[in-house]
Amino acid sequence: MTEENVILVNENDEQIGLMPKMEAHQKAVLHRAFSVFILNDKNEIMLQQRASHKYHSPLLWTNTCCSHQREGETNLEAGSRRLYEEMGFTADLKELFHFIYKAPFDNGLTEHELDHVMIGYYNEEPIINKEEVQDWKWMAIEAVQADVVLRPEEYTAWFKIIFQEFYHFLEQNKS
Repeated sequence: MTEENVILVNENDEQIGLMPKMEAHQKAVLHRAFSVFILNDKNEIMLQQRASHKYHSPLLWTNTCCSHQREGETNLEAGSRRLYEEMGFTADLKELFHFIYKAPFDNGLTEHELDHVMIGYYNEEPIINKEEVQDWKWMAIEAVQADVVLRPEEYTAWFKIIFQEFYHFLEQNKS
């Protein structure tokens, strides 16, 4: 199986090249990514626990899904593709915002991403892909906020950063 490339970008999200995913993480090169948050009617977030055999952050909790866009794929197409691949369902996604972050992995690699954060709504149970996902749960947004503070070691490095941005976005855009 060929390793996937990530899309290298500048700070304006303009594509400047392609690089194998592992190399980009070894060199901490800025690349395009996305993070999907699925909420239900109770305003709970669907969290996933990463599979035990993942090469970084195994068994840690994170947002519903996240990954990297493929060349020629829109952000929403990429989010929908990966949501189906990991969680076994589709939902209408809406892009909320994007930002740049840098987060070290537990194995010495580094994530340096221009991350497009998306939201969608779903009320059923997912059909998880056991190659990607160990487990899942619904959790109230405020409970996630508190739990990340109490048990930060249970969450992925990037989730702790992305969730704060997501939480602040929701707070600022309450209707």
